[in-house]
Amino acid sequence: MADQHLRKSLTPALLWGLGVGYVISGMYFGWNLGLEKGGTLGMGLATMVVIIMYACFSFSYTELACAIPKAGGVYDYAEKAFRKDIGFIAGLAQIIEFVFAPPAIAIAIGAYFHLAFPQVSIEAAALIVYVMFTALNIYGIKAAASFELAVTLLAVGELILFCSLTLPHFSLAHFTANPLPRGMGGAFAALPFAIWFFLGIEGVANVAEETLHPQKDILKGFGWAFITLVILCLLVFTASVGINGWESIVYAKDGSSSDSPLPLALGHLFASDHLFYRLLIGIGLFGLIASFHGLLLASGRATFEFGKIGNAPAFLGKVHPRFQTPANALLFNSILGVIILFTGKTAEIIIISVFGAVTLYIISMLSVIRLRKSSPEMERPFRVPGYPLTPIIALVLAIMCMIALCYYNAVLALAYLGILLFFFLIFKWLKK
Repeated sequence: MADQHLRKSLTPALLWGLGVGYVISGMYFGWNLGLEKGGTLGMGLATMVVIIMYACFSFSYTELACAIPKAGGVYDYAEKAFRKDIGFIAGLAQIIEFVFAPPAIAIAIGAYFHLAFPQVSIEAAALIVYVMFTALNIYGIKAAASFELAVTLLAVGELILFCSLTLPHFSLAHFTANPLPRGMGGAFAALPFAIWFFLGIEGVANVAEETLHPQKDILKGFGWAFITLVILCLLVFTASVGINGWESIVYAKDGSSSDSPLPLALGHLFASDHLFYRLLIGIGLFGLIASFHGLLLASGRATFEFGKIGNAPAFLGKVHPRFQTPANALLFNSILGVIILFTGKTAEIIIISVFGAVTLYIISMLSVIRLRKSSPEMERPFRVPGYPLTPIIALVLAIMCMIALCYYNAVLALAYLGILLFFFLIFKWLKK
């Protein structure tokens, strides 16, 4: 049916903007909470493990995205590899990742906005951005992706400015102070926050259906986005901690855990009314907005595909007749996001989102291996280098991350499992 098709208009540059934009908020907040768990050394080790995992995952996932360029992402890959039940679980995990991540980012946007304009509450600012960017995504993919590229460029520029201001004041003594406060176990506890540095980059695959030349453009967009993010991650980690130690970017003045690590780091060099501090707050908002907006975009496509193929109510799989965007799915996800937002539990929301992401990674790598055996004749415009070692490394590290997540977050693990089981049972009942 004509009204079931999404409009093709994305180029490699727009894909790069989406790939970096999905993730760049992870540089601005969230990751610093891992320092509370593992200190500099523990969080550093966790970050190195996660970089290796994402490098192997990105190459392997690109093979799937180029071979099966559909909006459902991991759902379509897992369904082809393992049939509908595993496909449903993979797709639901993806939706959980993409629905839970934006509320955490919205809280951070509200926190940054509240720093600049104390008269505006965090919740009010977060609610406003939900309304604004849901509307932009409904309006059109080309406009949404162009906006994403613009704010991503601003956000990358701001991180480069931040590092150029702070690295000259780097102190090895501060960087290495209290490096492992909870022993080696802290490195495992820090893993979900290290994943937050890169969580969401796989969302590039969800716009494959709207890419002009998916078989070659996705590789370019995905690859350059990942390289950009690794460089930014290492620079921001080193520059932030090296100013005054990890405690100074985890705890605010009142002793509570902070969602604003970069302003805390810069606050040791400049007063709050200094131009550079104001620039960080102002342009830093763009980094958070880029990820928030990008993940809204990706989540809309994932939910749309679920509705389109009958795994969710059919109205979610309808395309807007004028704008050719998944308007119903976008609105539905935003309503869920606002409900999650008002819990106010940033760390817990991040961890639930990471549970969904790691489930996606595990099933994706199993799908790469399975499809190589079950469908050797399938056209693969891009083949992962180093097969089968590359997806196996990603799979092993993802399983290790899942074990650590469950061990250190048992209650949240049960909650996540309960969500999966509840919707899976509904899915099986409806299919009967």
